[in-house]
Amino acid sequence: MKAIKDSVVKIAYNLYDENAEGTLLQEVKSDDAFEFLFGYKDVLPHFEEALKDQEKGFTFEFGIEKDEAYGDFQPQAVIKIPKEVFNIEDKVDQEEILKVGNVLPMVGPDEMPMEGEVKEVHADHVVMDFNHPLAGKNLFFTGEILDIREATEEELAEAKQAEANMNDLGGLDLSDLPQ
Repeated sequence: MKAIKDSVVKIAYNLYDENAEGTLLQEVKSDDAFEFLFGYKDVLPHFEEALKDQEKGFTFEFGIEKDEAYGDFQPQAVIKIPKEVFNIEDKVDQEEILKVGNVLPMVGPDEMPMEGEVKEVHADHVVMDFNHPLAGKNLFFTGEILDIREATEEELAEAKQAEANMNDLGGLDLSDLPQ
């Protein structure tokens, strides 16, 4: 079977910064392989294109420039948020969740769900970074396709619903947020 739309592709890979000699950013081994539904934007378009029409056992090695991956680091996506925004009624301890390095689910403009990393915690505000963790990086992948199978009806239905939901959301514009 080939890696085509409506197939589930299972891979092991290493992700490096810049090239194969760059810093190892992520390692996904075969015993904890990554599976994705081909053709439904589960992975970067250039990643999917590099695997298109390949079969089980195919080994890959390719790069994706930052402009085709997660783009440049956007300074305007690093914002100060008043600490009172994190006053949560269900007795979640602010000190527990507001730790540097924690990634928190948030709701942005137009009720858009997003995640931000806590960068700094101050007495009256928190500095959060809403850039993708790989923003500003050229990516380089090495790996192997471990398996390919037909997607189940349930997987296809879920993917089509997620695709419809994403199409209903507008682009995320952080320009209105305070700096």
